[in-house]
Amino acid sequence: MLEGRYIRVEPLEQQQLPELFRAIGTPEVFAGGYGGGPAGYRDTEEAFVEFARGYYSWEKGNVYGVRIVGGPDDGTLVGTSTLGDFDETRQHAHIGWTAWHPAVWATAVNPEAKLLMLGLAFDHGFGRVKLQADALNDRSRAAILKLGAKFEGIVRRDSLRADGTWRDTAMYSVLVDEWPAVRAGLVARLAAFGGEAVTLGR
Repeated sequence: MLEGRYIRVEPLEQQQLPELFRAIGTPEVFAGGYGGGPAGYRDTEEAFVEFARGYYSWEKGNVYGVRIVGGPDDGTLVGTSTLGDFDETRQHAHIGWTAWHPAVWATAVNPEAKLLMLGLAFDHGFGRVKLQADALNDRSRAAILKLGAKFEGIVRRDSLRADGTWRDTAMYSVLVDEWPAVRAGLVARLAAFGGEAVTLGR
């Protein structure tokens, strides 16, 4: 488990998938390309759980649930992210499969999750961490750049979306030599939130 000021990152268990559906099971989350894009959206808990059991890298990655720390929504699951695609020979890893409850977009949740997960990867000897998004997903691409990751290019016709069209993938990375500057930038971003707990705004 990784705990920051605003969130706690902990292993996600499959019995928690109904709770995850309540956090991210909305068309808004899938609209930008998550889970294969809009056609991949599942509108019932049962269908979402079946999808999630096949979508996340349970066997080869570290699948995490992210919960709010403090405030009226303390302990609430607000999303997920995975550290996976491990290649120890090349010292490569990948942070992906990330989705957040729309109420926590543009809050401290994503930058602190990335701060904790990037730190975990680099502390365990990885030298390059990949992040990626559908090339059409401007919101996710902007968020990745804001983290301090470097744009590497577009992998064309990379994977099938749920609607059968081919996705071009925008590729980014953070290298271990860049990590001190990226970490400092993330720490500064988090400080700007003033330490107040993240809430769902109900």
